Amino acid sequence: MELLWVLENLTPTDLIDILLVALVFYGASFFIRGTQAVALLRGMVIVLVSMLVISSVFNLLALRWLLENTVVVLGIAIPVIFQPELRRALEQLGRAGLLLNRQAPESVRAKVIEEVCQAAEKLSERRHGALIVLQRNSSLQEYIRTGIPLNSEVTAQLLLTIFWPKTELHDGAAIVNQQGRLASAASVLPLTASRNLPDPKLGTRHRAAIGISEVSDAVIVVVSEETGKISIANAGRLIPRLDIKRLQTVLNALYGEERRQSASPLAQMNGRVQRLLKFLRREQA
Repeated sequence: MELLWVLENLTPTDLIDILLVALVFYGASFFIRGTQAVALLRGMVIVLVSMLVISSVFNLLALRWLLENTVVVLGIAIPVIFQPELRRALEQLGRAGLLLNRQAPESVRAKVIEEVCQAAEKLSERRHGALIVLQRNSSLQEYIRTGIPLNSEVTAQLLLTIFWPKTELHDGAAIVNQQGRLASAASVLPLTASRNLPDPKLGTRHRAAIGISEVSDAVIVVVSEETGKISIANAGRLIPRLDIKRLQTVLNALYGEERRQSASPLAQMNGRVQRLLKFLRREQA
């Protein structure tokens, strides 16, 4: 009866209100999709729904009171629990309001990809560990400041020199900024806290690559010191065991393609992920 009353009294304004709320939740799902926050959010929803059903079926007044007052607690807890995802969402919204595209031209990004691939091939052959971060839209200034400033052109020879095991700069990350220049070396990156890693034995470089990809939209190239295998981290995921041809293809898909200024950051991110998934399915077939 209550449902019929609600439907009879539903106005066009109410429909617009419901639609806007649904769009907010739908848009928010894009920022946590594929991250460790999904499992956490799913667990919270299951617990709350279960408690709500139990309190309604057995008429448990104390439990119902607890649920009603949990909303205030969640208002404080959610920003803390989902801090990386909320930060990424706010950055995406901020970039959507900018009419000026600060990303390097496609020709510069193509040159960066070529130099990174050449360096990765030789580093893999020599089994020299490497961690190369390619900045896209998210700001990485706080991580650039932790390293040694360079502000130089990206070349394979320079990357090989940086990651030579006997140099002082080999033990951190090299960060390429939005203008396609090598901004810093030996930068310190955050390690991932996720327990759903593709390999529990992943080293510090791979964990740092996944960690920076969880808090930014950067593309990270990793060369393993133990095996010489090349991997790419992006959006909290690790794409392992890449040869040079696949490395170049994935970098072109994630970093090198021309971005339309009219497209929203959310549409750009969704399009890149879809293209990458199609590529991986084609490679596995």
